[in-house]
Amino acid sequence: MNVSSIVVQTLPKYLEEVVQSLKDCEVCDYHLHDAKGRIIITIEGAGVSEELEKLKVIENIPHVVAADMQMAYSEDELDEHMERINDAEVVPKFLNDADIRPEDIIYNGDLKKKDLEGFAKTFDNTGKD
Repeated sequence: MNVSSIVVQTLPKYLEEVVQSLKDCEVCDYHLHDAKGRIIITIEGAGVSEELEKLKVIENIPHVVAADMQMAYSEDELDEHMERINDAEVVPKFLNDADIRPEDIIYNGDLKKKDLEGFAKTFDNTGKD
């Protein structure tokens, strides 16, 4: 099960209409809004594909300027990563390998402004526990 929060933006003059449309559309749960036209909703889905389908429905509501996912929770993904973390040693084995050359160690550093999807694929494919 995936759950994602979405900030929907509309013009203040259309706020009540968009809020009502979101409440009526049956693909999301409405939570709150402000006078500037920002609306907070959540969507749920069995996977990312289902969530993206629901996001498209929201984006197509008249007077919606933007609908952007802000936070996401994936139960299966979390369980998989928690299992990996719990089974891992505190210090990755490759950092204790006296034969590894420093230039072979990939430093990923600060994740801000990076391609996180690419980072995740690289990280998952290192095979280094």
